[in-house]
Amino acid sequence: MIRVRFSYLLLVFPFLSLTAQEGLLSKEEAVTIALENNFGIEIATNNLKIAENNQNILNSGFLPSLTGNAGGSYDKNNQEATFQDGSVRAIDGAETTRYNASLNLNYTLFDGMGRWYDYKRIKEQYNLSELETRETIETTMIQLFTVYFEVARLTENIRVLESTYENTEKRLQRAEYSFEFGQSNKLEVLNAQVDLVNDSINLINERQTARNTKRDLNLLLSRNLVTSFEVDTTISFTNSIQLEEFLENGIVNNVRILQAERNIKINDYTFKSSKSVFLPTVGLTGSYGWNEGNFPATNFLASSTSTGLSAGLNLTWNLFNGGSNITQIKNAKLLLDNQETLQEQIKQEVTRDIENAKDIYSNRLRIYNLQEQNVVTAKNNYERSTEQYNLGQITSVELRQAQINLLNAETNKNSAKYNAKLAELQLLQLTGQLLNIEL
Repeated sequence: MIRVRFSYLLLVFPFLSLTAQEGLLSKEEAVTIALENNFGIEIATNNLKIAENNQNILNSGFLPSLTGNAGGSYDKNNQEATFQDGSVRAIDGAETTRYNASLNLNYTLFDGMGRWYDYKRIKEQYNLSELETRETIETTMIQLFTVYFEVARLTENIRVLESTYENTEKRLQRAEYSFEFGQSNKLEVLNAQVDLVNDSINLINERQTARNTKRDLNLLLSRNLVTSFEVDTTISFTNSIQLEEFLENGIVNNVRILQAERNIKINDYTFKSSKSVFLPTVGLTGSYGWNEGNFPATNFLASSTSTGLSAGLNLTWNLFNGGSNITQIKNAKLLLDNQETLQEQIKQEVTRDIENAKDIYSNRLRIYNLQEQNVVTAKNNYERSTEQYNLGQITSVELRQAQINLLNAETNKNSAKYNAKLAELQLLQLTGQLLNIEL
């Protein structure tokens, strides 16, 4: 019998010390690693940098353009020239060279306010990119904690299963001693052996699931998949008073609502910019140039050099271009109307989502509290059943049932705890406070 028990220990022992040397991966550390390494967040951050570059004054159209030009030409011709006095001059291989260089300045003084509204539009697009990055981070945080809490739940389940295994092992030992001294029959020993095997299998399967889930978390954190770690199983819930404050401003701070507001502003500036085609464009031009030419004897001048400034003011007014501008303006107005309608739809959806999330969180928290009470009851029942079993007042089957009830109560409590916390985080995400709370 001792060999049988020892074989069970050999089966389980390699896993008993598995977590003894592993470091703790706290919630804060997991968030930090995700923000640094997650691929989706990295892409969103780069998109935000692109939007930041686009909103720069260098991309606004408010600055002038300055270009430099330079050129030269060489001609070699056979020429015959007749002058006013009737004389004729013929030259073979007459050479002419010309050189020029200039700096040219162009600046739009007024374009019907289109440039101004375009500049405000790209500013709003940057704000929208900030919100999109925030949404990506929030979604990643929910994904992160879904896996993190699953690892925590499995960790606590393993502890429960280990305790169950130890209790069953003690029961087997007691049954063996009782059988050896003739105080019980062989059935008690066989029942305990079967239960111990089942507990061992459950423990092995749960540890395997935990290892797989840890690899999922490492993948989400974009780090080595075989990195060993333990997680923090302590959970604290947001203060109810603070949560009520979050709910009062949930619509205002929701990221989808804020994105809808930004899209309305973007389309409004696009609409206003499109109307600038009805106004003229006034531009300023200026240049500084240098020209030099060397001419053959047939030319009136032997050479010439000129330098100087020139400036000009021009006005362009597109009075009619076949009606495409009018169509463009009408379409821009319809797009603006669509965004305003979409905002109302999003408000209703977010209001519904917040109310649903609030009810889900409330129910899951209530279930968690009930499961805590159930664990206390199941533990008391198991302890009393153990006493009665030791006194021979109940059978091993009845004791096993009390043990299974305690096991189910504890694992259900673990599931309820993390389900409630995850529901809270989802509620905080909808109210726009997920990134503002302490973990």
